[in-house]
Amino acid sequence: MAKAIQYTELGGPEVLTLNEIPDPIAGPGQVTVRIEAAGVNPIDWKLREGIRPTPPFTGPRGTGTDAAGHITGVGEGVDGFRIGDPVVFTGAPGAYATDIAVPAEKVFARPARVTAGVGAALGIPVGTAYQAIRSLGIRGDDTLLIHGASGSVGQAAVQLAALAGARVIGTTSDARAERVADLGGEPIAYGDGLVDRVRSAAAGGVTAILDFAGTDEAIDASLELLEDRDRIATIVRGPDAAEFGIRAFGGGSPVPLTAQQETWRLEAIPVVLALLAAGRFSVELGERYALEQAGEAQRASREGAPGKLLIVP
Repeated sequence: MAKAIQYTELGGPEVLTLNEIPDPIAGPGQVTVRIEAAGVNPIDWKLREGIRPTPPFTGPRGTGTDAAGHITGVGEGVDGFRIGDPVVFTGAPGAYATDIAVPAEKVFARPARVTAGVGAALGIPVGTAYQAIRSLGIRGDDTLLIHGASGSVGQAAVQLAALAGARVIGTTSDARAERVADLGGEPIAYGDGLVDRVRSAAAGGVTAILDFAGTDEAIDASLELLEDRDRIATIVRGPDAAEFGIRAFGGGSPVPLTAQQETWRLEAIPVVLALLAAGRFSVELGERYALEQAGEAQRASREGAPGKLLIVP
C-alpha cells in the first residue's frame, strides 16, 4: 500500500499522521506518480491550522500540493506520458505521500538536468511569482520593488523580473542580501529608514511593487513610494488589500484569481523548467525531511527556515 501524511482535525503539527492508503489508480485524464520529493509551502500549515478557510472534514485530509517523481500509471485519454517518465506536478492535494493520482494537465515533463528536489520546489513559489509579474505587466523599463525578496516566491520573482529586463530592488535581511544580489536583484535592508533607502537607490522612483512579506512596514512603505495603486500587489495581505486600494493575488483575498491568472500559474512551471535546463534559473533548497517528519518540516517552514524545505518519502 501507499503511504500519506493526513489529518482529521485542525491544529498543530501533532495532528499530522502517517497512514497507509490504497495504491492510487490513474483514472481518465490522470497519471499516477511515485513521489521522490514534495515541496513544503506555507499554505500547507496555514490550512492545517485553520488560518485559511477549509471545508468541513469528511474523512482524513492530505496535505501538500507540489512534488516531483516519475510516472507509474497512465489513465485513459492521456497522451504524452509513459511509465517511468520523470515529472513535476503542482496543485494536487495530498503530495506528502509515496504515490498519488494527478490530473495530467497539472503534470509536466522534468528535464534530465532538473533533480526531483528542484522540481518539487517549483509549484506554488514559481507559479505565484510568474503570475504576479504577468499581472502587473512588468517590462524592461520598470523598476520593481519586491518585499521579501529572499523567500522562495521572492527569489523566483527577482529572477523572472530580471529576465524580463526590469531593474529589481529587493528587501531582505543582511544575512540574505548576497543571495538576492546573486539572483540579479539589488538588496536593501528592511527596517527603519526603508523608504529613504529605496528612494536613494531608485532616484527615478519605483514603478511597481510586489509584497511577499505582508508586514505593516511593507504595506506602509509601498503606499508611500508609489501612487499608482494598481501596480502594487500583495500575496499575503489579501483580506485587507481593498482597504489599502492595492491588488491581491491570493493570500486570503475574497477576490479569486481570474482564469487568466490561474493559467499563468500553471504556465510558469514549463517556462521555469526550460530555464533550469538552460542553466538560467536558480532554486535554493533547504533541509530535507522524511515523510514521518512532516510536522517538523511544517514547523520549520512556519519559523522561516531558509531555502525550500522538502519532504522525501
